[in-house]
Amino acid sequence: MSDYLQLGPVSFAGFEMPAQIGFGGAQRMAVHVLPGGARVIDAMGRDDADIAWSGAFSGGDASERARLLDLLRAEGGMWPLAWDSFCYLVVIAQFEASYQHGNWVPYRITCKVVRDLAQAAVELVADAVTGLLNDVAAAGLPALAGGAAVPGTADYDAALGALQSGSAMLTGGMAASGAALLAADNPA
Repeated sequence: MSDYLQLGPVSFAGFEMPAQIGFGGAQRMAVHVLPGGARVIDAMGRDDADIAWSGAFSGGDASERARLLDLLRAEGGMWPLAWDSFCYLVVIAQFEASYQHGNWVPYRITCKVVRDLAQAAVELVADAVTGLLNDVAAAGLPALAGGAAVPGTADYDAALGALQSGSAMLTGGMAASGAALLAADNPA
């Protein structure tokens, strides 16, 4: 298990840390069975499973920390849940604590996933790369297809030359724009 687990304002440590946290889920589907037994399956998107774990609050503030989680559950707000490379936006669906002593409160928590924030970041980067490639195509530069991504090929050399030429044009245009802005700010 990771050394780091954070749910909203609560950082978990020591006995509070679970031995494991499950993640994953299912794919929502509409299955159409055709005459003769053939199937058509429409994938309708992710359906994340609940994220649940257990541990025990310990120390002088154990009951206060357990009450804080119960308050977060009662508020019904959305909270970031992060550990290792995982980051979700969740709602605390269930929190159960068993007060045994002021400094020992075992608990169990279940969170409903609102959004996989790590996946959202990956999608954001993919969108940015797609936008960049579309901009390269719109600028009339050769697409990185065929051998354009393989050093030493004619396609690679052509793509590199076009990108260097485009970069020089961009740099020249930025320099000219910068000079025009300076001239406008400092009229003689």
